[in-house]
Amino acid sequence: MFRPHPLLGLAAAALVAATVAAAAPGLAKTPAAEPEYTITVDPAAAGTPISDSMYGVFFEDINSAVDGGLHAELVRNRSFEFLPADNRSYTPLTGWTPTSDGGGAGTASTADDDARLHERNRTYLRLDLANTGAGHYGVTNNGYHSGIAVRAGGAYDFSVWARTDAAAGTPLSVTLHDAAGQPLAAPLSRTVRGAGWTKYRGTLKATRTTDAGRLSVRAGGTGVLRMDMVSLFPRDTFRGRPNGLRRDLAEKIAALKPGFVRFPGGCLVNTGSMYGYDAASNWPRARSYQWKDTVGPVETRATNANFWGYNQSYGLGYYEYFQFAEDIGAMPLPVVPALVTGCGQNQATVDEALLRRHISDTLDLIEFANGPTSSTWGGLRASMGHPRPFGLTHLAVGNEENLPDAYFANFEKFRAAIEEKHPDITVIGNSGPDDQGSTFDRLWQLNRAAGVDMVDEHYYNSPAWFLQNHTRYDTYDRTGPKVFLGEYASQGNKLYNSLAEASYLTGLERNADVVRMASYAPLLANVDNVQWRPDLIWFDNDESWGTTSYQVQKLFMNNVGDRTVPSRVTGPSTAPAPINGAIGLSTWATSATYDDVRVTAPDGTVLFADDFSAGANAWTPLANRGTWSVVDGAYTQSDTGAQDTLVKAADITASDYDLTLKARKNAGAEGFLIAFGIKDSGNFYWWNLGGWNNTQGAVEKATNGAKETLVAKPNRITTGTTYDVRVQVRGTRVTLFLDGQEWASFTDDRVTRPFTQVVTRDDATGELIVKVVNAQDKAAVTRVDLGGLRVREKARMTVISGDPGEQNTRSAEPIQPVTRTVGGIASAFTRTFAPNSVTFLRIRTK
Repeated sequence: MFRPHPLLGLAAAALVAATVAAAAPGLAKTPAAEPEYTITVDPAAAGTPISDSMYGVFFEDINSAVDGGLHAELVRNRSFEFLPADNRSYTPLTGWTPTSDGGGAGTASTADDDARLHERNRTYLRLDLANTGAGHYGVTNNGYHSGIAVRAGGAYDFSVWARTDAAAGTPLSVTLHDAAGQPLAAPLSRTVRGAGWTKYRGTLKATRTTDAGRLSVRAGGTGVLRMDMVSLFPRDTFRGRPNGLRRDLAEKIAALKPGFVRFPGGCLVNTGSMYGYDAASNWPRARSYQWKDTVGPVETRATNANFWGYNQSYGLGYYEYFQFAEDIGAMPLPVVPALVTGCGQNQATVDEALLRRHISDTLDLIEFANGPTSSTWGGLRASMGHPRPFGLTHLAVGNEENLPDAYFANFEKFRAAIEEKHPDITVIGNSGPDDQGSTFDRLWQLNRAAGVDMVDEHYYNSPAWFLQNHTRYDTYDRTGPKVFLGEYASQGNKLYNSLAEASYLTGLERNADVVRMASYAPLLANVDNVQWRPDLIWFDNDESWGTTSYQVQKLFMNNVGDRTVPSRVTGPSTAPAPINGAIGLSTWATSATYDDVRVTAPDGTVLFADDFSAGANAWTPLANRGTWSVVDGAYTQSDTGAQDTLVKAADITASDYDLTLKARKNAGAEGFLIAFGIKDSGNFYWWNLGGWNNTQGAVEKATNGAKETLVAKPNRITTGTTYDVRVQVRGTRVTLFLDGQEWASFTDDRVTRPFTQVVTRDDATGELIVKVVNAQDKAAVTRVDLGGLRVREKARMTVISGDPGEQNTRSAEPIQPVTRTVGGIASAFTRTFAPNSVTFLRIRTK
């Protein structure tokens, strides 16, 4: 009897069952359906070589990806450096609780004075001890989130820097225990001696498994004990590296077989102060990520306020990053600040001396990676344990800058200095934070005119966008800069998102002569501290799981091939529909007033009108946020704290119409939003004026809750000014007018192709890899014509399929690849591809 694999989607399992039944002797065969799709392969035509670094990963410290994540340190705030500058709830004792045993007494405080361990490690713990007997007094660390995760039998290396003013020394007791105080390991005893800082070590061996452990460090006697850098590190790190990486997370990244690792950002690179962490700059805590802060002995490294709202210890720094990339066979791709901030800050640094310093630092970074041990920075690398060069070949300057001319002027200075001293390094520019718009167009113009080798594109869009745009790079200039798609994702973590991304990846591979590298982003997310969704790998203190996108990315990254084999597909697609539906009003952290709302046909026929003289009964909340009321004969949303306060009215069925109204911002951070084509709360268009902290306007399209940007340009809305707004819709063409002047226009007429494919060749195995994505609810009967190529009758097939609304979670990971051997392969054959599936066929040639 056929038993479906438990990890197969139901539709895929049914198809497998049908195939087995049809092939079994003596069983009735169902007549074969006629192919609806045809894939035609031209094996004799020259394909496009695919870069060895085609797919990689982007590793940014977001969602607590590093401390409490990939960096294996188990003690939170180990150096007592947390400050309100990092997060308003922080103090230097965040994560710590004063504690005693046996009647111990004393006080615990932190100090920032000349007795510190190192000038860049500025805060330490001070214990004023008053133990009169056998008692101990000290502090307990609660670890990250639920606590410290340990496994029975595991070895955990403890260390602390300490000094004492007690002439006879200060006895130290170190215990690992649960929240109730029950031991998890035999205690350690050490004696701190001397007034100078000394590192004390020991190993704790766990006797039980828990994810809610605690570490207590207590001292006996009297006097003052100073401590810093309290550390508990699992011995079992990735590849056994000291100061290393959490093994399960590192192994999941390594299993992707990435061709490169982009690091460290992201917004960490181009936000905050560009000055150094030093006395001359008054020790700024919110700085751009500067590589020299992150190397050398960990006790001498700086700390920083992470852009995403927490402290960043730099325990995992550039040395560990380079080492990890080397360990997993990936190319390191560092990103350095361009001294133009982004991510909502949008300021250009005008300090030329500071710019020269950052350029010099970038040259030093290359020396740190590649220089001989006799050089200053190559010598530091060697002293850290890696005398061999890391072999850096690519480096990016900047990330998503919204001031294109200011950014590019700085970029060219970096590029000139790097190319003069290191002509073998590829210097990568960028095109801003979106897939189109005035910033995107201007940066591409500047990069192209300057002959930049590679341009970094970033975008996060709806799954519909990815299904409609897999031909995006078909029309790119084949002689211009190459594309590095450094950040992208479909907005969501369900299988349907992954299918849309898979469809898009077939387009990247078909255009491998233009797109040289691509990385999904972000990489990691701690389920207990999330700033961004979606993410590729999720984790808590002791578990980790790959999303459906992780499984799809892994399938593509492990089966790239060496070159494309030209192919084409025919079959049905979905045509665009007119933009109609309800109209709407909304605000975002702003109070705004609307009046004289009218929808008219092109001939002037009134389809809807409301001047609010009779109230607002025609309007229905969609978001159920904000405070809407009629004030002085106009419709006002008065809550300046509420975000996305969308209300709707009417139901416009016409394909051609004009929406006009008056809008005024009263107070708050942004402007106002005009919606149209509303189907429901997750499907609509809106014109966002004064968005992004009143710096930009845009038209966004929401599809099943995920948004994509159709138009974007700089824009500011003045408080108290009444604006005349007009949205002209003609089928799929929309023209926007502000105060009678055309603001922008767009046409949303893209065709959705749910069935896509690409074919590549693996030179080492002689296999064709036929990659098919069927992102629809019905099976796709497909004729595959290999152009007369002689092939073996059996092939290895891997399928990822299931309910498109399914996702992998901590409790269950239902979406997994299933691999088996299939027959019926020939120079021309018919195959049925499961609904909502990604299928890879590895076909051997004769």
